[in-house]
Amino acid sequence: MSLDVRHLVKSYGAVRVTDDVTFSVPAGDLVGLIGPNGAGKSTLFSIVTGFLDADAGEVSFDGRPLHRVSASERARRGLVRTFQVPREFSHLSVRENLMAAAPAQAGETLSSLFLAPGRVRREEAALREKVDGLLGFLNLARVAEVSAGQLSGGQKKLVELGRALMTGARTILLDEPFAGVNPVLIEEISERVRELNAQGIGFLVIEHDLGALSRLVTTLHVMDRGRLIASGPPAKVLADPLVREAYLGGLS
Repeated sequence: MSLDVRHLVKSYGAVRVTDDVTFSVPAGDLVGLIGPNGAGKSTLFSIVTGFLDADAGEVSFDGRPLHRVSASERARRGLVRTFQVPREFSHLSVRENLMAAAPAQAGETLSSLFLAPGRVRREEAALREKVDGLLGFLNLARVAEVSAGQLSGGQKKLVELGRALMTGARTILLDEPFAGVNPVLIEEISERVRELNAQGIGFLVIEHDLGALSRLVTTLHVMDRGRLIASGPPAKVLADPLVREAYLGGLS
């Protein structure tokens, strides 16, 4: 499903955090978003996914405007984000974290528990099967019963990805998936994202590890001081003297 951002503006006082930002994530594409701290990337993510309201502009998903659509409803439509600092339920197991992310479970209502116990059992069995499949896919089966708060940073990022997938996401916004992650797990996360992308799931990825990101995405956008200042294939964007010198502090 295509994600389209048009002329997005968000200001705090006299500061424009996002300033007339326009770009698209075509259905099933892999797109990166980079820029220095304070460029407006995380604010943009929050606006796109409904955690913040824009002052002007429009966000559309699958051709449908998202004005006044809540974050939870956007997630139900298939537009989901993760966070730079994982927000796992630390006291729950990895398995329970994934199960809790599944939407509209019949067992969540008292009426279903009493009036349709058979339906509840069938849904729970299907849910467990889906969770088992994701645990295997994400290489988390061996820690399925471990409290999520005990995991490494990279494993927590995989749990975040798994919870996004449990919602039925069709486009996922990843906020710094490689931050605080060792190189082995960076490659594992990247490989899982590539496999999911091959199944038609689109991604928009904020990341400061430019090497890992440029190997992952097909298109790269650069923000600085709220504005989109460069877009294109990663190699071309990262070779742009303006990007290298003015916005990335120079790259060797």
